Amino acid sequence: MKLDKFYKDTLILTVSNLATGILRFVFSIILSNKLGAEGLGLYSLIMPLYDLFACATCGGIIVAVSRSSAILAGNDDYSNIHRLIRTTILFELFWSIFISIPIFFNANSIALYFIKDSRTVYSIEMICPALIFIALSSVFKGYFYGISKAKIPAYIDIVEKAIRIAVVVGIVNIFFLNNMVQTISAVYAALTFGELISLLMLYAAYIIYKSKYTQFSSASDSQSQLLFNTLTVSVPLCINGFLTSLLNTASTLIVPRRLVFAGFTYTTALSLIGKFTGMAFNITFFPMVVIMSMSTVLVPDISKSLNKKDYYSMEQRISQVIKLSFYIGISTSIISLCIPENLGKLFYGRNDLGIYIITSSLCAPITYAAASTYSILSGLEKQTKILLNSFLVSIEEIILLYILTGIPSINIYGYTIALLITSATSYFLNMYEINKVCSIRFYFDDIFLDMIFAILLFLFLGILNNILPSSLFIFKSVSIIILGFALYMLLVVPVKHSLFK
Repeated sequence: MKLDKFYKDTLILTVSNLATGILRFVFSIILSNKLGAEGLGLYSLIMPLYDLFACATCGGIIVAVSRSSAILAGNDDYSNIHRLIRTTILFELFWSIFISIPIFFNANSIALYFIKDSRTVYSIEMICPALIFIALSSVFKGYFYGISKAKIPAYIDIVEKAIRIAVVVGIVNIFFLNNMVQTISAVYAALTFGELISLLMLYAAYIIYKSKYTQFSSASDSQSQLLFNTLTVSVPLCINGFLTSLLNTASTLIVPRRLVFAGFTYTTALSLIGKFTGMAFNITFFPMVVIMSMSTVLVPDISKSLNKKDYYSMEQRISQVIKLSFYIGISTSIISLCIPENLGKLFYGRNDLGIYIITSSLCAPITYAAASTYSILSGLEKQTKILLNSFLVSIEEIILLYILTGIPSINIYGYTIALLITSATSYFLNMYEINKVCSIRFYFDDIFLDMIFAILLFLFLGILNNILPSSLFIFKSVSIIILGFALYMLLVVPVKHSLFK
């Protein structure tokens, strides 16, 4: 049977994202070795700030350009597509420069008054050029997703991550950087260099593909109209991303202070954050790359179905994506519960991550499913609802983190409780809005079978973990990981399909 184009594009992006995810994972391992838990915690305080600034410069642009390009490409209107790209590039260039310059000259104030750690000044300065590069790259990525050439930005992301790792390792070893501040600054310098390389490759690919399509246009839209159409989609998403990132940044900066309030020293608090969010979360949420791949392809796919008023296909696609997200989350939780210590030792060479991996994995099923619903709303042109729901959930997260991480008996585990509650809130709020447009229903028999299969898989992997000798540590761990996903995805889905067809 011919593979659905949606899943073909998803598979391409998944393979690519797995490759970049592995590189990112390797990168985090290198950082943990170079920086230690405290340094990784300090690094983790800066990254949300970078995400915040990136949202301010280009939030929503990829989705807006991909959606507009998909609709225009469906009409073979490539002349207007390229006019759209030129206009959006110029806008993003001026806008990103406008945002980056004040950040650069106020890096010291940001470090002292927001992060409250003067060691982050140089890193903040380093990320400013990257904000310009990533804004321009977003336009080209949206173009390739819109014309169903997702593999182009996918391959470029792999190259960019590999270059970033090579640059970091090279700088640290060549210049013998042993100081934590210098090393973290070098890491963010490498991030900026990687974004520049990514932009140059995307531009080269755009020039090549631009010449392959006939410059036909049934009616030339003005540049102002094309930009307006793009901004009406991107601005609500940008505001949503900015507010969400702002609140997430606030959450990140709150946690070390609340842990200190709970009785930990600042150094210990950073170490706890490094282990929990910088290591355990990287393990339990690594499979999220599959969800992100589906989400990237999903937005233009839903937009096309909505434009054609093909509601049946749209409902089928949405239902499939939510179920697959949930299945991947269940598999992740089961694997993490079965071999938490093995995972910590396998990826980070540490024996103290088991409890963090167990607690963070409890959120995986609902968090994975909730993540996919945001892309569904985006495809359904529900930007305002995304903004409102994200804002409510982010406020909820701040309140929960402030309360929970300040309780000595809960401390860092407040992250898990907060994530579990906010993910459930996101899922139900988003599903309520989705069901206003199309009917998505999950039945008790279906859910009951999911739970039965999950229990059976947990028992099987537990037995396998006890049978295989510890002397075969790597083989044992990798086998359980592969079987955990393969058995649930390749056996459960066909069985349920045969029962409910």
